[in-house]
Amino acid sequence: MTRKEVAKLAGVSEATVSRVLNNVGPMREETRVRVMKAAAELGYEPNALAQQFARRRSGNIGVILPFVPKVHLFSTYYFSEILSGIGEAAQRLGYDLLLIFRDPEQLPDYAKLFRTQKVDACILLGSRDVPEERTALAEMKREGHPFCLVNQRFPEESFLSVDANHVAGSRMATRHLLDRGYTRIAFLNGPLHYSNSRDRLEGYAAELAAAGIRLTEEWLLEGNYSRKSGYGFAKRVAERIASRSVDAVFAANDRMAIGLMQGLKELGLDAGRDYAIVGYDDSDGSRLTSPGLTSVAVPFYEMGTMAAERVLEGLADAGRFKAPDIEGLAGEGHAYLLPVSLKARESS
Repeated sequence: MTRKEVAKLAGVSEATVSRVLNNVGPMREETRVRVMKAAAELGYEPNALAQQFARRRSGNIGVILPFVPKVHLFSTYYFSEILSGIGEAAQRLGYDLLLIFRDPEQLPDYAKLFRTQKVDACILLGSRDVPEERTALAEMKREGHPFCLVNQRFPEESFLSVDANHVAGSRMATRHLLDRGYTRIAFLNGPLHYSNSRDRLEGYAAELAAAGIRLTEEWLLEGNYSRKSGYGFAKRVAERIASRSVDAVFAANDRMAIGLMQGLKELGLDAGRDYAIVGYDDSDGSRLTSPGLTSVAVPFYEMGTMAAERVLEGLADAGRFKAPDIEGLAGEGHAYLLPVSLKARESS
């Protein structure tokens, strides 16, 4: 018997069945009785994992997000996909999401969320490699609180994290341009306090080196992953295209790539004709540009799902994390790296 069958017989959702069986959160007595009766009739017995979940206090997974003024996070492909994945896994396992925005004016104190029993586990998005962040993460680790980082790694630490193989993805993007005869490839990256930015830079530099091409400083540009920052580099890139010091651009995300394409188009330069460009993420926007934007596809939804599953597994297994059985998965300690792929379109 499954929870789905119990839910169908009792006329409630699977999440409600999970809450009743795990005795988490307020519920109507009538609902509790109906679920327990259905479980008894079907001979349903919660598995060991569900029984351990019953020790929870709040029934919440905290999802910590960066506070970015004037940016609609939930409409961006990156955050919406990851949050959807987290939400799917949480609902399936009977948890609710508690969304928490970091206050940029205050030092982070993530452990306080556990001390005040607001969350049983937490997932962090947009974490940066800065001293105050390391201190807050180390405190959670020291106190034994289950947490998981998404798209950010601290290789020298044993923090659980779920990421994509950005070194490989960056090499794919650079190799794609090299194979098409472009040899003066500028790289529009994001801030280096994100490990995924450093990974992309590593892959780009390694692929140029493998092709015997010396990387020059004028090819390196740093935006902030916004469309506006990509747009802001249009004049500089246009000048370098005109001087033939640049013939292609690899952008570390689609938003910057799309902004740059827009700015260059206003200056009379068309992607795929006057220069080549490759983005990263394979967002919905990459398929709506004209021409279509070549991009590296990142499994953000699956990253969110895995992060939730791994951190909840940590609750049940007292920190004994087991790598999931996913083809092409790489890992380093407690960091799981999902595979990426290249989607070639007209821009390159």
